[in-house]
Amino acid sequence: MTEDRIAELKITGMTCNGCAAHVREALESVPGVNKAEVSYPGALARVVLERQVPMQSLTAAVARCGYGALPLGSDFAAPMRDAQGLRVAIIGSGGAAFAAAIRLQEGGAEVTIIERGTIGGTCVNIGCVPSKILISAAHVAHVRTTSPFDGGISALQPSVNRAVLLAQQQVRVEELRKAKYESILESSANIHLVHGEARFKDGRTLVVNGSDGREQTIAFDRALIAAGASPAIPSVTGLSGTPFWTSTEALAAQDLPEHLIVYGGSYVALELAQAFLRLGSRVTLVVRSRILSHSDPAIGDAIQEVLIDEGMRLVAGNEIKQVQHSGGQFTVEVGGRRIVGDRLLIATGRTANTAGLDLKHAGVLTNAHGAVRVDEYLRTSNLDIYAAGDCTTNPEYVYVAAAAGTRAAVNMLGGAEPLDLSVVPGVIFTDPQIATVGLDEVTAREKEIRVDTRTLSLDNVPRALANFDTRGFIKLVADAETGRLLGVQAVAAQAGELIQTAAVAMRAQMTIHDLANQLFPYLTMVEGIKLAAQTFTKDVRQLSCCAG
Repeated sequence: MTEDRIAELKITGMTCNGCAAHVREALESVPGVNKAEVSYPGALARVVLERQVPMQSLTAAVARCGYGALPLGSDFAAPMRDAQGLRVAIIGSGGAAFAAAIRLQEGGAEVTIIERGTIGGTCVNIGCVPSKILISAAHVAHVRTTSPFDGGISALQPSVNRAVLLAQQQVRVEELRKAKYESILESSANIHLVHGEARFKDGRTLVVNGSDGREQTIAFDRALIAAGASPAIPSVTGLSGTPFWTSTEALAAQDLPEHLIVYGGSYVALELAQAFLRLGSRVTLVVRSRILSHSDPAIGDAIQEVLIDEGMRLVAGNEIKQVQHSGGQFTVEVGGRRIVGDRLLIATGRTANTAGLDLKHAGVLTNAHGAVRVDEYLRTSNLDIYAAGDCTTNPEYVYVAAAAGTRAAVNMLGGAEPLDLSVVPGVIFTDPQIATVGLDEVTAREKEIRVDTRTLSLDNVPRALANFDTRGFIKLVADAETGRLLGVQAVAAQAGELIQTAAVAMRAQMTIHDLANQLFPYLTMVEGIKLAAQTFTKDVRQLSCCAG
C-alpha cells in the first residue's frame, strides 16, 4: 500500500471563496488526485495524491479555470539545482529580454535571443534615451530665450541646428547600446543572437524567418516573450499612405518643422510637442478628450496652462476626421475646422508587438488589445512560456520591464519570485515634470476608499520660490481613517526626483503624520512632500522657513 503524497500550490487570481471552490473542483478532476483543499484567504491549495501526478497536470487544471498556480514546498517546488542544458528562447532584445538573459546565464541556461530589428529595443534606440536628450536640448534653448532672471541676465534667441543635435544624440544612443547590450552579447558565451522574425510553431518550438531569407526552427524548454510595443495608428480617413511621423520619425528628424501638428494627449505627445515648441517650431496639439485623460484632472489643467503660456495652440475634445497631404503640407480636419502644417505627429498610444507571433499555436492568451496576459510570476497561460515588458498587461515602464525580466528568469530556473506592482512611480518629462505614484483621489473613491487629500501650491515651497518658478502643485492622498499615504501627484520642476521618496514612504506604509515629522533638507523640491503632509494639520503659511 502506497502512502499518499501531498502537493501544495500558491493560487493567484482568486477574489472570493467561490473562486476557491472552482479551483478545488478543477484539481479534483485531475486523475490521481484524491482530495484538494483550497483556501481563498491563504491563496493556497493542498492536494492529496494517491500516486505520482505530474505537477504540470495540476497547474494546467488551475489555469484552465482562469487562475494561476505555483508549486510550493517538497520536491515539487525545489529550485532547479542544475540548469545546465536548459534551453531558453527570448523574443526581443530590449530591457526585459537582456535582464532575463543575464540572470538565466548566471543560472547556467543556454539562451537564444531573437531580434527582428536593432539590438537594444525601444528604450535605448528610439524611446527613453533619445527623447530625453531632445528634451534636454529643448530646455537649454528655452532658458536661453526666456527665464525668470531675464531682468538681470540678458536673454537671446538661440540658433538651433537640429542636424548637429541629432548627431550628438545618436552618438550617445550608440554608446549606450554598445555598453549595455552589444558588449554583453560579445562577452557572454551562453547568450546567442539570431536575427529574424519569430513565430510559435507550438508550445515548444519557434520558427524564425531570418533576415537572410532562410528559415530555422528553435526548440526551447522555456520561452520569454519580450517583443515590446509600437506606436498605435488610429483609423483616420486619408492618414494611411501619408508621410506622418510617429515618435520614431520625430526623434530621427534632421530638420525642425515650421508647423508641427501633434495628435495625442498623453506622455509621448506632451513631451515631444513641448520639445519641438521650445526648439522653434509652431505646434498645434490636437487632443481627443482632454490632456492626460486618465490622470487627476488637476494635472492636465496645470500642464495645459503651461503649454498655452509657452505659445502652443491647443484643440481639445475633438478627433481628427480626415487627413490630406499635398505639396509637402498636411491638412487635418478637426472640430469643423482645417489646420495646415508641414509635419503631423501621431502619438495616440502604443500597441503590443504580438500580432505576428502566432501565440495561439502555443496556447498563449492575450487581452482584447493584443497584450499578453501574465500573472505575478510573469507566467502566461502556457506555464512554460513567460512574458515581460511592454507587450504584456503590466505597466509600460522600462524599469518595470527589466524587473519583470529578472523575475521571469528566476522563475524559469525554478524559483518563485513575484513581481510586486503595488507601488509603481511614473514620470512624464515635460517642464514642469509630472510625477505620480499610487492612487489619485478619483481612483481611490471609485474603489470606495474614504480618503483625505491636500493640495499644496508651489508658492509654499521655498525651493520653488528661490527658483522664481511656482508653476504646479503637490497633492497627497491619504486614508481618512488611518492617515496612511495612498498616493502622490506632483507637477513641479524636477518632480521625477521627488516621487521616489513618496514611493518609499508608501512601501513603508507611512502615514501623513510620519511624513510631516521627517527631516527633509531645506531648499529642496522634495521638502514639498513634508510641507504637503503638514497641511493636514497646520497652515504652512504660518510656519518658519524650515517647516519644522
